[in-house]
Amino acid sequence: MPTVDPLQLAKRIDTVLDILVGGDHTSAINNLEILKAELLLIANGDEQKESDLKKSPWEI
Repeated sequence: MPTVDPLQLAKRIDTVLDILVGGDHTSAINNLEILKAELLLIANGDEQKESDLKKSPWEI
């Protein structure tokens, strides 16, 4: 079962905060939705495909 890396999670939250400070609320919301979906997959015991983990869906 995959685990959540707290440092990686903190970095991604920090990215969302930076986007919010930059004023791009739409991208920040999209990134939070992506993060939420990934965390729910982990919580449900589902694994992401390795190809999905290599690409970054995040908007910066």
